[in-house]
Amino acid sequence: MKRTLVLFCSALLFASIGAMASEVQMAQQTPYSEEAEISEKVRKECVKLNGQLPAYTQEFGAELGVQVSLTDRLEASAPGRVLQVEIVDAVSQGNAFIGHQKYARITGKLYEDGNLVASFKGRRNSMGGAFAGYKGSCSVLGRTMKALGKDIATWLLNPVDGARLGDM
Repeated sequence: MKRTLVLFCSALLFASIGAMASEVQMAQQTPYSEEAEISEKVRKECVKLNGQLPAYTQEFGAELGVQVSLTDRLEASAPGRVLQVEIVDAVSQGNAFIGHQKYARITGKLYEDGNLVASFKGRRNSMGGAFAGYKGSCSVLGRTMKALGKDIATWLLNPVDGARLGDM
């Protein structure tokens, strides 16, 4: 009886490790949604935003045991796990002297072997924070991408369909 229990627990442990270690492919650059009405100022000045979200997702994923591989070309129908994410909105109001009011909204879909497994919506707000120094708008929006990257990496541990991440 003990031996059966030990074998069962060992099998369960290895299955869990295998599931957590399965690679997730994600685009190296997060595109803006076609419906996004993001100001030209944000699009032109905050050129790093599109790359920050995947990089932070990969960084936090590694800390949590989720392997996120960034790729130049992403197809939902590809074998394995594929995460498609879009920036739906990025708003930048205010400045370093009167205070920032920034937020970013994203959507994501996780596919496995071409089949939709789960989706999420996420939003993070930032007002710059007390004693954050005189940060520019793009830097503050970058902090929202960092928080969203952590939210996505955590969600990948247990992808629940219809999840609302961050400040949603």
